[in-house]
Amino acid sequence: MPVQLSLPLYHQLSQPEVIEYLSSDGSGGLSAEEVASRYEKYGPNELRFKPGKPAWLRFLGQFHQPLLYILLLAGTIKAFLGSWTNASVIWGVTLINAIIGYVQEAKAEGAIASLAKAVTTEATVLREGQTLRIPSRDLVPGDIVLLASGDKVPADLRLLKVRNLQVDESALTGESLPGSKAIEPLPGDTPLAERTNMAYAGSFVTFGQGKGIVVSTANATEVGQISQSMESRVSLSTPLTRKFAQFSRTLLYAILTLATLTFAIGLGRGKSWIDMFEAAVALAVSAIPEGLPAVVTITLAIGVNRMARRHAIIRKLPAVEALGSATVICSDKTGTLTENQMTVQSIYTEGQYYAVSGGGYSPKGEISLITDGNPGSPFADELPPALGDCLVAGLLCNDSGLKQTGEDWSVVGDPTEGALIAAAAKAGLSQLGLLSSTPRLDAIPFESEYQYMATLHDGIPRLIYVKGSVESLMRRCSQMIDRYGQMTALNAEQIEQAVETMAEQGLRVLAFAKKAAATHQHSIDHEDIETGLVFLGLQGMIDPPRPEAIAAVHACQTAGIRVKMITGDHLVTARAIAERMGIKTAAQVLAFEGKQLAQMDNHQLAQAVVDGSVFARVAPTQKLQLVEVLQSQGEIVAMTGDGVNDAPALKQADIGIAMGKGGTEVARESADMLLTDDNFASIKAAVEEGRTVYQNLRKAISFLLPVNGGESMTILISTLLARDLPILSLQVLWLNMINSVTMTVPLAFEAKSPGIMQSPPRNPNEPLITKKLLRRILAVSLFNWILIFGMFEWAKSTTGDIAVARTMAIQSLVAARVIYLLSISQLGMSLVNYLRRQSTSITNAPILILGIVAAVALQILFSQWGVMNSLFATATLTGHQWLICLLPMPLMVFWAIFANVIDPPHCHGK
Repeated sequence: MPVQLSLPLYHQLSQPEVIEYLSSDGSGGLSAEEVASRYEKYGPNELRFKPGKPAWLRFLGQFHQPLLYILLLAGTIKAFLGSWTNASVIWGVTLINAIIGYVQEAKAEGAIASLAKAVTTEATVLREGQTLRIPSRDLVPGDIVLLASGDKVPADLRLLKVRNLQVDESALTGESLPGSKAIEPLPGDTPLAERTNMAYAGSFVTFGQGKGIVVSTANATEVGQISQSMESRVSLSTPLTRKFAQFSRTLLYAILTLATLTFAIGLGRGKSWIDMFEAAVALAVSAIPEGLPAVVTITLAIGVNRMARRHAIIRKLPAVEALGSATVICSDKTGTLTENQMTVQSIYTEGQYYAVSGGGYSPKGEISLITDGNPGSPFADELPPALGDCLVAGLLCNDSGLKQTGEDWSVVGDPTEGALIAAAAKAGLSQLGLLSSTPRLDAIPFESEYQYMATLHDGIPRLIYVKGSVESLMRRCSQMIDRYGQMTALNAEQIEQAVETMAEQGLRVLAFAKKAAATHQHSIDHEDIETGLVFLGLQGMIDPPRPEAIAAVHACQTAGIRVKMITGDHLVTARAIAERMGIKTAAQVLAFEGKQLAQMDNHQLAQAVVDGSVFARVAPTQKLQLVEVLQSQGEIVAMTGDGVNDAPALKQADIGIAMGKGGTEVARESADMLLTDDNFASIKAAVEEGRTVYQNLRKAISFLLPVNGGESMTILISTLLARDLPILSLQVLWLNMINSVTMTVPLAFEAKSPGIMQSPPRNPNEPLITKKLLRRILAVSLFNWILIFGMFEWAKSTTGDIAVARTMAIQSLVAARVIYLLSISQLGMSLVNYLRRQSTSITNAPILILGIVAAVALQILFSQWGVMNSLFATATLTGHQWLICLLPMPLMVFWAIFANVIDPPHCHGK
């Protein structure tokens, strides 16, 4: 079995210490013999995971349900007694349920396999003094890896040498911008996102070059540890599956008790044990809502189709209902709430602020002067000199470019530089045009030591443009340009105030300057720009929130769903985005950093999770921890994300939501739901559909269970009174499976009720059968019992034919059920409002009408077709007898009104 090194804090060690610890050679790399030895010891550099359950085992697992045990046992005993027809029908019901469950169960998770794909690449290594290109799976700890722009980091590396190296680690850390790398040792408690001397597997080199030593491979990498945390985590049930499990256990105990009581009382009254077993089986079969799993699955599947039309793809059926009951949405920031495209939004030059409209890298937008806190009219013609110079500096002192694909714009190179190009384009400046008129002669690339980049351009005069951090440029500037294009003394205090103002808005601020070069100067170095720079201005940029996401957050909060931002980005930036989006607790945005959370005890952490709106600079394990804390407090948690670092939390949440377009494959495979348009606003639509699904499920339960209640009461009381059974076990199965499913499935197509998104989420601890719903079920069950028992006894005494009596009892029950179905459906409510002249139209519900027609047609076959008479022990009814079976329908109207007063069927979660 391959092993891995016990991991020290590599970022804390110096380069010689790391090389010595790994017994490597920093200049020549490992020998072939050492590579072979370590490969044998540590195994290939690829993620290893446990295979999923085979299909046959998952299918057999569907029979592992308490209620199915009763049916399987009853069918076996029936077969033992020679009642093969009864046994076949009972077994058929259990088989149908198992097939439905198997289809409902999600396919085996492919998240770990996706992680393996995420880190599979090629690597450039030094071995025995030679530079080789090898598959990343062949890397071993101690290998020396060379990095260049465009490379995917093949393993976790401690960097030994860097030159302008920048690495995009957003999928792992949540950081929205590529990070600059260095080689100096760091404190041991440095967060993952700030370990500048490390490069992690699966991240991308966006700029520069570097060299590093492999410190971890395969499952020992940061990505590998995420995969292990996912692998060890069992698939959590959703609120719906938990409630059904609890309901099934309660029903199991009740059924076994009543069936045993029925059997014992019958024997005590001198009945044969075979007759009493038939009564006990009939009672058990009548009490089990066999059609409920099918109805639940169909209702969820319809919800899935509706969500798909609204850009939400459901991967696991129970997630439909889970989303509808969500009380908290934990959202990643980068790429989920925001555009994941840096955008210049504010420019400062010589005492004036300018607003930049538009988002992302598209050149669509305008620049306008801010007056009295509001943007004025955009510049139609000539730009103010200082503003123009500032934009030109950002455009020319730039190594990146923009690319258009259809309607979409993307950056080729650094996102920050892409934002500068887009801002200049909004003012009508062309990068290609300026470079052709003022071509670049030389450049000083950005280095973390100097914190700036400079370029030399031909022209009259030749000019040097510089961009970089405010601190690095301010000490090199002595003058600035005023609004008229004239030189004036540098006002450092005013500039620092502008920087502070921009930073408070969460903007990343870059400073720009220029300097005249010698007429025949062809190159530049650091000495050329040490002094004498002319300050041009500041550009403030941010990854802005999606406008539609702002509306979606508001809609979720109106629906009583709290939204919390969990991100690996900086605290100031995260808080600024939250302010813009209205993500806050009470009147303020309460934000916490990962460092603060790590120092809290369990009580403090729980309080912070409740009060906080923003959690910034958090590690992947902390995202998972936050979700777990919320769940421990009874919250139903939806988690959105798009990166590798989000995967464990997505898997842990009651419903994980991944971005279908921009998200990583790892996140998509870990999630229960995908947003095909990567639009947070689609979550609002999905919540709406989820609530509608639960509403329709509730209607289905209130329709199905009263029949089971009426049947069970009938059989139990008949046994206690030593009377003939008014309904047999096979007839019960017909009612519970065929008739119930035919009439209940149309309820799944019911549209949403008005105001469904104005109601707060259901109490997560609310049982599947609430007290109000239980009163409704008992009331209708009582009516059904009186109807079945009364019609059977009357028909038996008047006709003397027990088969006719049973058939009339069943047909009377179905006739009354049609009225009850209308009473809980929107079609019925629409008919009532139309008759009261409160509405001018009747709700169009063709599927409900079709379901009623199909149920009536099947009931006619049930009694009038000889084959059905033989199979289910029914009898052909006369026209007069059919009319008598329809008499209970008006009585059900009054009973349904009474039941609706007890528990209105259209209230969400009430």
